[in-house]
Formats: sequence, structure tokens, C-alpha cells
Amino acid sequence: MTMLSLLAIVVLIATLMTLFYQRISRGIGSAVFVVVWLLSAFLAPWLVHPVSLILLAAGVALLNHVDLRQKFISKPVYNALGKVMPAIGDTEREAIEAGTTWFETDLFSGRPDWEKFAHIQFSTLTDEEQSFVDNEVQELCDMLDEWKIFHELRDLPEEVWDFLKHKGFFSLIIPKEYGGKAFSPYAQSRIMSKIATRSLTAAVTAMVPNSLGPGELLAEYGTQEQKDRWLPGLAKGDEIPCFGLTGPEAGSDAGAIPDTGVICKGKIDGKEVLGMRLNFAKRWITLAPVATVVGLAFKLYDPEKLLGDKEELGITCALIPADTPGVEIGRRHYPGSPFMNGPINGKDVFVPLDTIIGGPDMAGRGWRMLIECLGAGRGVSLPALATASGEVGYRMTGAFARIRRQFNTAVGQFEGVQEASAEVAAIGYTLEAYRHLVTRSLEDGAPSVVTAMAKYHATEMMRELINHGMDIAGGRGIQLGPRNFLALPYQSTPIAITVEGANILTRSLMIFGQGAMRCHPYLYDELQAIQAEDKKQGLQDFDALFFSHAGHTLGNISSGIMQAIAGPYLSEAPGNADAFSAPWYRLVNRYSAVLSSTADMALALLGGDLKRRELLSARLGDVHSQLLIACSILKYHATLPRDEANDAHASYALRRSFSKAHDALDAFYRNFGFFGVGYALKGLFFPFGRPCKAQAPSDDQIRTLGDMIMAPSSVRDALAEPAYISQDPADAIGRVEATFNKLLEVEPAYLAFLKADGKGQLEGNSVLEKLQDAASKGIIDADQVDPVNEYDAMRYDCLLTDAFDMDLKDVNVHAERPMM
Repeated sequence: MTMLSLLAIVVLIATLMTLFYQRISRGIGSAVFVVVWLLSAFLAPWLVHPVSLILLAAGVALLNHVDLRQKFISKPVYNALGKVMPAIGDTEREAIEAGTTWFETDLFSGRPDWEKFAHIQFSTLTDEEQSFVDNEVQELCDMLDEWKIFHELRDLPEEVWDFLKHKGFFSLIIPKEYGGKAFSPYAQSRIMSKIATRSLTAAVTAMVPNSLGPGELLAEYGTQEQKDRWLPGLAKGDEIPCFGLTGPEAGSDAGAIPDTGVICKGKIDGKEVLGMRLNFAKRWITLAPVATVVGLAFKLYDPEKLLGDKEELGITCALIPADTPGVEIGRRHYPGSPFMNGPINGKDVFVPLDTIIGGPDMAGRGWRMLIECLGAGRGVSLPALATASGEVGYRMTGAFARIRRQFNTAVGQFEGVQEASAEVAAIGYTLEAYRHLVTRSLEDGAPSVVTAMAKYHATEMMRELINHGMDIAGGRGIQLGPRNFLALPYQSTPIAITVEGANILTRSLMIFGQGAMRCHPYLYDELQAIQAEDKKQGLQDFDALFFSHAGHTLGNISSGIMQAIAGPYLSEAPGNADAFSAPWYRLVNRYSAVLSSTADMALALLGGDLKRRELLSARLGDVHSQLLIACSILKYHATLPRDEANDAHASYALRRSFSKAHDALDAFYRNFGFFGVGYALKGLFFPFGRPCKAQAPSDDQIRTLGDMIMAPSSVRDALAEPAYISQDPADAIGRVEATFNKLLEVEPAYLAFLKADGKGQLEGNSVLEKLQDAASKGIIDADQVDPVNEYDAMRYDCLLTDAFDMDLKDVNVHAERPMM
């Protein structure tokens, strides 16, 4: 082949890529390609050979003539896929169709709409919501002592229960017309996270009635009679709700619940009525031991066909009083935290049909109801617990790392420690950013994919952050007692990881499995066309969808390749992007195109098997999630003051996010197999290796954030503002906070004193005597003696852990500061 022929082929390939990249229509694109083909014949005359022209004409005709295209391409593909694609069951269809979609679809599309993203504004608190946070929530936090709740009472104090009930903490999502607060998702998140910075037990107690439970289900689906009957009592706290979904045989696979309801006739108050006989065994139900009203999920059957022709009606949700005959309730589990949680059993419990949430017409509709209402727990409550860990973890880890000294150096200055503390700083920043974006999405709808991402990644970041905090605190972190600011959150972390869908299955089954169906612009509609009963109409629909899908895929492949070669020059950032954010937005564009192309190739080659290749699908879900996290960081960065601290935290957090996305892609390509397709995709999309901005944070960035977390900054203040940070020196957190603030006042003099003492220049038998000697020698000023002495006493007290009696009941610290 001559160089001119090779050049002609390159021109034709470049033309195709440009046409696909620009999303040119089939007709216009075909015409342009034909013109370029003919012009290229000047370089390669064989392009106008009769055989070449026949092949060109055949290709153009197949693409543009509907009958030919359907006969030779669409119909064979349609028939082949119809034989191998698994049917979508009613339950799976309900799960897929539940909820809404949001900006995550843009990220999956390969071409994010940045104008749409620019119009997404973070939520703020209304005056009423701000007042509730500043007053009721603040007062509640003042009442809480988590150590006492955990290890002495094993429950909230009676006055706290009364406060929660009567101040509206159980009514945040209930409409105002029924006495509720009707607060926004962002307000709910702020309330729960602030409580959680003080007490996880109280936070879980408050969050459950405001997430998946009777209140939300009634407000969304209840009949008017049910709303009037229950919502005012729930709003006032006269009724305590719980919801029974999980059991010994059904955890993450809630669709496998064995609990049953059978339509039959029975007597209530001496009258024969049509109702349901329920048998159930529920476990791990929060608030069950104290609940007065129980929501239940069960499979409903109608063997006598009293309601219609169907015998198996499906999963149904009902609301029954806890004192209904046959209901056994009141015992407790102990789930690593003393919030109320326990089993509910029922044997031959007969209730009328009007206990079905939404009335008899909603029989069998429970699964969709549950999926659509999971958003509050997955998108608000559990990420709020994670955000709380970031708010407190950032402040306490940084302060302790500056206070604690080893080898005559603050431990936070050791690079090994900074490797962990920088992660704490970046994760804390990321969690706050992510909270803002996810709650905004919930105000715009109920995006089930976004909330699944939020639940998994927020709680996993919480686990990472707390583990790093424990590593830095060392022995100070593992010794239990009222002085410990870290151990109880560490102990409770598995709760957030496990509930509302265990994290392992959320990642491996839900995020990409549901995300591909909901976010892909063509996939679900194609499956619907394949499974259509009217095959003629199905083929016509499939033909249009299939070729649009093919153009979409080839466009994204072209985009990924061209961006890899041309870098940022072919990628547009939002109009409001600045010099800091624009390169990152362009990187989102590139990885979005790569994700979409890679997912399409995987779906094309593996089909339905991709759902069973959980390791592969989980990695694609990781990429999708990290792109949304990166967008949240960019949006959050723009809301804070533009200073060195904000830029440093955002840059580190973005590098961290893109590094994880690239790691996931790299692992996907290595393990995809399929005759080397994975390696081919990697070569196409990353011919020069990993982009610089997708490298893990550099050592310089680690040192920078390691220093910043130990110092006052705009970020430190921004993360503390939503939290409850005690100023009481007798409190576990207040003690560290007060000591840190004192250190900031005296540190230059304190370091000068330590340096002189380390050289043996000072005389005296106590810290105070040596300080006085340092003042007499001009090392420190005389008026600095008492403040430095006070700080050193506070420092030593801050390092002490609790010492109990032999029964681990009475605490008696009383350890004197030793002589220096």
C-alpha cells in the first residue's frame, strides 16, 4: 500500500470520527462521507474502482433505506437478541422505572450538558429551617451525652424522647396541613448531621420516622382517610412509627420476603369484613420496641379470588396498630448502638383491607412504593451521618495532630501521619460537597441511581475517614470512656454501611445495574421493543433505537479517542468555569465519553451476562459515581471563598476522585477479556497512559493538606459551621477544641520554650519553674509564662484517657502532669 493510499484511509477514518463526534444526521453524514470518498480518490484511485463504488453505494443504501436496513440489519439483530435477552419481570420493571433521573444521565451519556448543570444551585435553609437548626437542634444537642446513652442508660433519656416528640423531630417530612414541618431534603440532612455530630443514637432515632416509613408512604400514597387518621398523630409524636421490611430470609434481597398476607373474611368487633390474615417474622426493625404503629411489607395472595382474577398480587404495604391481636413486639436487638431496634412477629393477624397503604387499589404495588421512598434514607439520612463524621473528624483530627507531640515534633508534621490526615481533610471536604449536590437532586425529584451512589460512597468515605482518624489518634482513640471523641463513631460505622441496602450489593448490583437501564438513552427502550407483543411495531421501534444507539456509541468512541489525542482543545467547559475549574470539567467530559463507550461495548459483547459479572459492572458504577462526586466538588468549590485552602482541598479531592475512576477503568480493561477487547479499549482511550490530573495526589499535595488540617482556614470553618462543636472544656470534643485554640495563642512561645528545654538550657523541677527561668533568660516574655503553663496543663489533660474502677463503672482520671 502506497503512502498516498494510507493517507486516503486516514482521511476517511478522520471524516467518520468527526461526523460521529459532531452527531451529524445519517443522511447528511452519508452525503459528506461520499463527497470525501470521491475527493480522496485523487490520493487513492482504487476508491473509484467499480467494486469500491458498489460497496460504498451498498453501505449508504443500507444505512438510509428503511426497508433494506430492517431486512438485512435490524431484523436479524432483533430476532437474535429476542432469543438471548432475559425477560424483564414485573418486580424488576418496577424497580427500574421507580424514581426519576437527574444529571447522572448526562454523565452516562458521554456528553454532559453543562448549561443544565450551571442552573443547578445548591439549596439553602429557609428562615424556619435555619431557626430549627439554631434553636431546637442546638437545644437537643445540649441535652445529649453519648457516653451515658451508650454505656449507662442504653437508651435516650426520657426528657430527650419527650423533646424529640413534642418539638417536631419526627415530622420533618409530614405536610404542614397535618401538623408537620415539610422541610426540604437539605434541611433534613443538616438537622440529622448536626445531631449526629453529638450523638449517633439520637440521630438514628430521629432519622427513621423521616426516611422509609409510614410517614413518607402515607404522605405519598395514603388515602385521605389514612392521612387524616395517622399523620396528625405522627406529626405530634403521639404515634411512634416503624417499618417492617427485613427478616431472617430477606435482607438486601427484600423481594424475597417470605411474609404473607391472604385475602379472606374475618370478624372485627363482631362484624364480618373482608380483610387479610398476616403471618410475618421481621428482624432488625428500628424503633420497633417503642412503636405504636407498624408498617409492614408482605406478599399478598388471593386464593379465593375475592378481589379479582389474580391469585398472587405481589408485595403490598400495610399500616397496622402495634397492639393489633397477634402482633408480638417490644423486644430489642443490640446493633452496636443503643437506638431502639428489634423484632416484630405476627401469627394469624387479621386486619381489614383498608389498612393497605393507599387502600385495596394499591394491593401488590408495594415494591414500587418502597423503591421510590428509599431516597430519603439513601440520599439524606445515611449520607448525613457520613457528613457528620467528616465535620467532626476534620476538626478533631487536625487539632489533635497539632497538640500531640512525639520526638519533640507535632505528630501531624510527620509525613506518614500527613498521608492519613490529608485523606481526612479531602474526604471531609468531599462529603460536604456531595451532601449539597445529592440533596439538591432530591428536591428536583427522586433519582434512585443518585441516592444509591450517595448511600454507598458517602458511608464508605465515612469508614475511610474514621479509620484514618483512629490511626492518627492511636492509643488515645482506642481507650473507651467519656473523654474519647472517636471510638463510639468508629464502633457504629458498620450500621451505616449495612442498612438501607448493604454496601457490597449496592455497589455490585444496583449502581450500574440500575444506572445502565435508567441513564442510558436507548437501552431500556430497546429492551422494551424486543419484548413487545406486537413484533412488527417492535421491529420498527427497535430499528430507530438501534441505529441511534449505534451512532451514539460511535460518537462517544470518537470523542474519547479525539480527546485523548488532542487533549483539552476539543472539549468545552461550562461558560461559568474559571481557570481552576475549566480543566477539571474537560476531564469530566473525557471520562464521561470513555465510560459511555466502555459500557456500550460491555453491554454489546456480554449482554445480560454483564449483570452477573458483578466485578466488572461494579467498576463501571465506580466510574459513574466518581464523575458525579467530582461534579459536586467543583460546584462546592465555587460556593466557598476563593483562597489557597479552598483550592488545595478541591484539587486534592478531585485528583482523588479521578484517580479512583481511572483505577476502576484500568481494572475493568485488565479483566474484561473477550479476545483482548479490554486492552484495545485502553489503548484507544488512553494511548499516552493515565492523564496527569487522574494521578493520585502528589506528595506535595499530601504535605499541603496535612499542614492545612492543623491550622485555621476557610475550609475548617465551613465544615464546622453545620456541626455541633462543644466549647465546654469538660466535654470530649470541647476539651480538644479549647486546647487547640489555646495552642494557637501561645505556640511561638511554647515552641521556643521546648527548644530551649531540649538543649538543657533551663533549670527547674516543674514546667512552671522552667518557664520562669526561660523568661528570666529572655527566651520568652514574662507575660507569656502563665498562658504557656496553662496551655501545657491543658495539653496534658487532653492526652489523658479515662481510668475506671474494676467494674468499669466509676471514672476517676486524676493524673497529675509529670515534672519535665
